[in-house]
Amino acid sequence: MNIMLFHSAHGLTPSVTAAAERLRAAGHRVWTPDLFDGRTAATVEEGMALRDAVGKDELLKRAVLAAAPYSEQGLVYMGLSFGASVAQTLALGDEKARGLLLFHGTSDIAESAAVDELPVQLHVAEPDPFETDDWLSSWYLRMGQIGADVEVYRYRGAGHLYTDPELPDYDAEAADRTWTIALAFLDSL
Repeated sequence: MNIMLFHSAHGLTPSVTAAAERLRAAGHRVWTPDLFDGRTAATVEEGMALRDAVGKDELLKRAVLAAAPYSEQGLVYMGLSFGASVAQTLALGDEKARGLLLFHGTSDIAESAAVDELPVQLHVAEPDPFETDDWLSSWYLRMGQIGADVEVYRYRGAGHLYTDPELPDYDAEAADRTWTIALAFLDSL
């Protein structure tokens, strides 16, 4: 599978590179565009400041340019937290998308969005300060309305970025379970 993996608000950190290597070890081709031009953030707040400094339109432009050379092959878009919102936006706009794999985040869904049974899998903490229960219920219903085939996995007691071993949110058990389910999802596409 060809996977375009977008980093979290922390930037293209060693943990993102390690995630890409894990996917490659499972037989996938993976690209990890650096939307922050080499800058990384130690905290979520610093990451959001980086995101805001670059700007939403520029970040989306960078993501589209990164994916464009490979989209004809049929990409699985994958993202971590902030990167999940980028991945979702691109996947819903790419008619050749093979799947959407979201860790720790979602995004608004455009009114005009429509897909043809796009396989989508979301892994998120429960509770999650950035992905509230009400938001996730609305998101799930809306994704179904636009034609996505969605699976949601919740991890009670895990922190927001629980798959990132570099961060305080890390939860080894939840991370292992997430990766097992996610890799099976990718193998099914």
